[in-house]
Amino acid sequence: MHKDKRLDADHYHPWHLKNLGRIKTKSQPLSEFIIHISGGATPLGAVYPEEGIPFLRVQNIMPNYISESGIKHLSPSQNQEILRSQLKKNDVLLTITGAYGKSAVVTDEFVGANINQHSVKMTVKNIVPYFLSTFLNCKYGYSQSTRHVVGITRPALDYSAIKSFLIPDLDRNFQEIIAEYCCQAEKSREDSKQRYIEAQTLLLAELGLADWKPKHRLTFVKNFSDTQHAERIDADYFQPKYDDIIDAIKSYSGGWDTVGNLTCLKDSKFNPEVETEYKYIELANIGSNGEVTGCMVEQGEDLPTRARRKVGTGDVIVSSIEGSLESIALITEEYDNALCSTGFHVVQPNVLNSQVLLVLLKSIVGQLQLKKGCSGTILTAINKDEFSKIAIPKIRDEKQTEIQEKVLESFHLRKRAKGLLEHAKRAVEIAIEQDEQAAIEWLVSVDIPHAHLQSQC
Repeated sequence: MHKDKRLDADHYHPWHLKNLGRIKTKSQPLSEFIIHISGGATPLGAVYPEEGIPFLRVQNIMPNYISESGIKHLSPSQNQEILRSQLKKNDVLLTITGAYGKSAVVTDEFVGANINQHSVKMTVKNIVPYFLSTFLNCKYGYSQSTRHVVGITRPALDYSAIKSFLIPDLDRNFQEIIAEYCCQAEKSREDSKQRYIEAQTLLLAELGLADWKPKHRLTFVKNFSDTQHAERIDADYFQPKYDDIIDAIKSYSGGWDTVGNLTCLKDSKFNPEVETEYKYIELANIGSNGEVTGCMVEQGEDLPTRARRKVGTGDVIVSSIEGSLESIALITEEYDNALCSTGFHVVQPNVLNSQVLLVLLKSIVGQLQLKKGCSGTILTAINKDEFSKIAIPKIRDEKQTEIQEKVLESFHLRKRAKGLLEHAKRAVEIAIEQDEQAAIEWLVSVDIPHAHLQSQC
């Protein structure tokens, strides 16, 4: 029996043993590169405020970057309870529960943030942090994470085994080249975020809402006839801030109408064929700037029962669940004919182009109306009828074009970032399978030469 005291067949799968064999000759255990390793925690009775100290969960830690999508926050007092896991620059994160085996480096933006118990942070020495995270994300690192998963109902990476992971001791210059690719990817993501902000600024300025802030009022008066017409009696539905935003839309010089009249709502159910393979998009796959970050690929018989909406290029998918209303994305060619959860409204624009509709619904203009339309008790959501009533302005064509260009540029930059990270990951694999020089030559052949990269870290 192996020293890990494991008898399960998966632990000795030939794929894992083959991968280990390739890195054993020139490697050291991870413990040799760690100054400190610590798991996170969740404060007792945590209620997350709208703003505060970023609190990273598994869905925020992606392969070689940290996603802001759906990020939670802690108050200073909550953070004080779990201060030991507060993050420092260049800490290396690794997820250990759920979507285990994902690793990212802490950048300036997330210094002082914290993590929950489903991830660990490592302060490292004698190794370039971005190289380590890239290795952990490549097939040779991920294989070791998978090999040390324990548990049945909620599989998790064995915390005690992490220090024993074998890490290839590759040339420092090569490690720095990998870091340069990762930093360039980070720069492209930041530029992508900025282009999206510019698109949203153009839209709000066009509507005269650039500096508008919603005001939540504790007292206000409504007529009984208003409640009868709306068939609602909950006070939040009648908050004046909702009327304010709708009045602004209705006063737009280009005119306005409702989602139901200006778009096609694709709500018919699609029944997947049992033996056909499909891409499936769920809430966890939606990024903060309107992009689909990934998907599940399964045969029809293995898909969740909620995988019943078919999407096409140019569609906009909008989460119907309160608490995730900002999860809105544009379907690109990569996800044409994919399936998405019935928890999304699928919208095919008519008058507005897809990029403008995306920005509109993700902005305060759309978010307030989506929130207003939510109803229910156990699972609060906005149904089709309420969604159809959302007011949207008929943005003039020349302004639509400006907004569209910004969004397309944002998507292009994000795609470039993804490509740079994939190249870095593959280069690490080539260095293990052949040598560092072969990996560098491959990078030069598929991308800009590493000498032309300027580190942004």
